[in-house]
Amino acid sequence: MKLMYKSVLFVLLGITPLFAQENITYQKPPASILQLADFERAPSVIMDTKKEWMLLTYRNTYKSLDDLNQEELRLGGLRINPVTNISSTVTYMNNIKVRRIKDKNIIQVQGLPQNPKISNLSWSPDEKKMTFTHTTATGVELWILDIATAKATKLTDANLNANLGNPVNWFRDGQSLLVKMLPKNRPALIDAKKDLPNGPIVSTSEGKVSQNRTYQDLLKNRTDEANFENITTSELYRIGLDGKSSLFKTADMYAGETFSPDGNYLLVTVLQKPFSYIVPLNRFPQKTTVYDVNGKEVKVVNEVPLTEIMPKGFMAVRKGKRSMNWRNDAPATLFFAEALDEGNPENKVEFRDQLYLWSAPFTSNPTPLVKTQQRFSDIIWGNDKIAIVSDSWYDTRNTKTYLINPSNSSETPKVIWDRNEQDIYSDPGNFETVKNAYGKRVLALENDNAFLIGAGYTKNGQFPFIDEFNIKTLKTKRLYQSAYTDKMESIFSIEDFKKGDVLVQIQSKSEFPNYYFRNIKKKNQLTQVTDFANPFESIKNVYKEVIKYKRKDGVELSGTLYLPAGYDRTAKKDKLPLLIWAYPTEYKDKNSAGQSSSNPNEFTFPYYGSFIYWVTRGYAILDDAAFPIVGEGKTEPNDTFIPQLVANAEAAIDAVDKLGYINRKKVAVGGHSYGAFMTANLLTHSNLFACGIARSGAYNRTLTPFGFQSEQRNYWEVPNIYNEMSPFMNAEKMKTPLLLVHGEADNNPGTFTLQTERYFQALKGLGAPARMVILPKESHGYVAKENIFHLLWEQDQFLEKYLKN
Repeated sequence: MKLMYKSVLFVLLGITPLFAQENITYQKPPASILQLADFERAPSVIMDTKKEWMLLTYRNTYKSLDDLNQEELRLGGLRINPVTNISSTVTYMNNIKVRRIKDKNIIQVQGLPQNPKISNLSWSPDEKKMTFTHTTATGVELWILDIATAKATKLTDANLNANLGNPVNWFRDGQSLLVKMLPKNRPALIDAKKDLPNGPIVSTSEGKVSQNRTYQDLLKNRTDEANFENITTSELYRIGLDGKSSLFKTADMYAGETFSPDGNYLLVTVLQKPFSYIVPLNRFPQKTTVYDVNGKEVKVVNEVPLTEIMPKGFMAVRKGKRSMNWRNDAPATLFFAEALDEGNPENKVEFRDQLYLWSAPFTSNPTPLVKTQQRFSDIIWGNDKIAIVSDSWYDTRNTKTYLINPSNSSETPKVIWDRNEQDIYSDPGNFETVKNAYGKRVLALENDNAFLIGAGYTKNGQFPFIDEFNIKTLKTKRLYQSAYTDKMESIFSIEDFKKGDVLVQIQSKSEFPNYYFRNIKKKNQLTQVTDFANPFESIKNVYKEVIKYKRKDGVELSGTLYLPAGYDRTAKKDKLPLLIWAYPTEYKDKNSAGQSSSNPNEFTFPYYGSFIYWVTRGYAILDDAAFPIVGEGKTEPNDTFIPQLVANAEAAIDAVDKLGYINRKKVAVGGHSYGAFMTANLLTHSNLFACGIARSGAYNRTLTPFGFQSEQRNYWEVPNIYNEMSPFMNAEKMKTPLLLVHGEADNNPGTFTLQTERYFQALKGLGAPARMVILPKESHGYVAKENIFHLLWEQDQFLEKYLKN
């Protein structure tokens, strides 16, 4: 099938379309690239907690353009299909198989619907069953899978409301489900094209500071408000495993429902009016209520007003209760945080947040639990005497971890770690959790010991580990550390603490990732669980190496270098063209900026978001090249963004050139999103590159005036920074060929498709060599097979023209 699209171009003022448009049919990339791009995706693995059963879920490698060509409403930050009442961006599974982990026999699930579109999988409390939704042409159905018999059964018609996520929750008894259904008397949506307005849209500024990021898909008028209320309104039903249902709660805009661990209470959050035209639904008014298991109101536990105005800074939060949820190790106790600094990071206080506990039936006041010096970020519940609390602060990249006694708020928290969260070499790992009697995850404890699983990044490579952490002494003891230098091991979970069974995944650059059980008490014995084949045999002999080098100011850098199979690295007679793919990252210190998480033994998985495909076309590739932007002390990273960007690029090219593999006059750079922004700036402010590829980027920072990426200052505070960093503002300097690509329906804050259209028009008007491709129906990331194949063709044609030849 050949489909047509137009590269839609507009003049600078957006009034008159250009005459120079191209009508192009969809193309496919060269055979060596197509062979890698057109592959069958391996199934995803889901295991039950007891590791008795394994589910294999399958989905297509790509969506089709027809999948994207559906009706869509974009309201309040949502993108939903108004016909089916589920997110229009969901990626469906198309098959499920089951297997006993100890048995290699894979069983096809029987009874699945024809041409299934499966999503929202959820285990039953006893993990013997699983619910899932199936999206038909007219709506969403609820299905249930019996694991032992591998049989699926439909429970409802296509009348679920999945517009706000998974519409299904299990009751604690495992015999019934709480389900969000479309109201029986639901009115029809208003057709905005036919609905005549009864007046203008008016917005007023009352002189209060209100700085918000550039959000997409906001409400715009009364019609949007009415339709938003329509799509988010549900009735809650209790549905038995036999399909019988009864009304649990009448219609409302239900945004979240969570049962207490003992199953006797239900925490329900509903959206309320007034809505907003400048922020998405997560900042709309909300009301949270606790009900008993029969739906009777127990207590209104939180009411949050409309929050359009927020204090400045990434650590700003709403006033009042936030992060409210059930305590996992108690029958029915809520916890929540409140800001002690009024949610304003600029206020100077000793403690930023206070955590509280509030036990059912909520007749008494909440009790204080602990204060945090920084913004509360997480808590892992253990038991009455033990919990792990963490806080963090973005400006300093600091994170602290505390051991607390939940039963004694007067007991001083013990600081376990006080560290730079960007310092990956000192990362102590994450605490292992297990399911308790309530089916909730709590801290795994054996006697006085907890357990840590760490990624194990070091200056000499990656060596994942398991540590035993003593709660009394706060000291660690290493139980296991991977010793692979030719493979990559990832530790997922500790399955049996006494026996020493651990679930791991092992891969190499040419061996597809597979699961194993490793026994760390029996000479690290391995038992293979899965046996997935490598779908990319054609590049298994490609040379791969993580190279390390330094920037001129001494900052350590790295990147993963790929060379074509058969390339003579000894003779080095052929000087290859080089492709660099990167994404800038901000740091507050040079030491963290110089650390590397790249592993040469990670499986080589080519995908549209990288340049790896072109190793088959005779190019050298430096993938995931480190592009740190460092701002130490009171200096912000963006104060020297351009010089650091150029220094990163110079160092990367020098490093590969020093190895003798490349023609340094034939180097291209590329990136996606902020990487596209990087690419345009490198081509504007240096002569290092022959060409560049920029996808889904933002090029005019005055269109994101209240901050972008890690920049918290607004345009009027540092106009010189915004202007200097904007390729659009410096378009007259651009003389290097640039391929600009963008999705027609970008949904990412700040990267409106207009950013690429305006930048291209500026380049065209100023005589710069540029090509713009707008991919139909695509959002910030690309998913349709037709678009991805054509994108690969566009990039190949561009590189062959401006780089290789």
